[in-house]
Amino acid sequence: MMAIRRLLIILQKLAGVNILMKNPKFPMRINRYLAWQKYSTRRGGDELVEKQRVFINGKPAKHGDKVTESDKVEVLKNNPQPYLYFAYHKPRNIETGEIHAPQKNTFPLGRLDKASHGLLIFTNDGRLTDRLLNPEYDHDKEYVVKTAEKLRSSFKKNMEAGVDIDGYVTKKCRVEILNDFTFRITLTEGKKHQIRRMCSALYQQVRDLQRIRIMNITLGKLSANSFRRIEGAELALFLKNLGF
Repeated sequence: MMAIRRLLIILQKLAGVNILMKNPKFPMRINRYLAWQKYSTRRGGDELVEKQRVFINGKPAKHGDKVTESDKVEVLKNNPQPYLYFAYHKPRNIETGEIHAPQKNTFPLGRLDKASHGLLIFTNDGRLTDRLLNPEYDHDKEYVVKTAEKLRSSFKKNMEAGVDIDGYVTKKCRVEILNDFTFRITLTEGKKHQIRRMCSALYQQVRDLQRIRIMNITLGKLSANSFRRIEGAELALFLKNLGF
């Protein structure tokens, strides 16, 4: 019995896999986790991470990342399914989670609250999640907003400078006043209900909010509750601006 155990230890050292680890301790380094789950050796796990084929909760894994029991770890296969990208016009009064995806395994990049409508992007490309949603990357998202009250003369200046919403001061943004009750705003971040909270802090109530653009992807004349493929030059520019 001891001889078999020694043989297993020798084999696991050669392979970089902990064969005897029945009750692993979490959190666990990602390369060790991949070895434990028999995706690869530890060294091979590092190579998978380097090639951006490993995702933790939808975000690309980095060397040294640790995994907990509740984390979702995905590893792209050697011959993954082709990436798909869709623009979708979300109607009012529907939750993002209730939308039927256009293709199996596609998911929305970000959300719009139930009362809001406009552009969402669906994809099966998990690489994009962090690059698009992380405010550190400063990617434009544009909205048209209608208010219940006439916009105050100081509204544009105060919105663009940054607004304190529950102790957090929003980043500077661009605002264009379209009429007494309507403005266009371009943000590079996306806190929960951010525009509604910014308006509320400046004593303006949002009556309607529509997202019309994410980077170079525009809503255009896409009908409500409809999808269209993102492809060609439009897709190439989108991926290039995201660093792919």
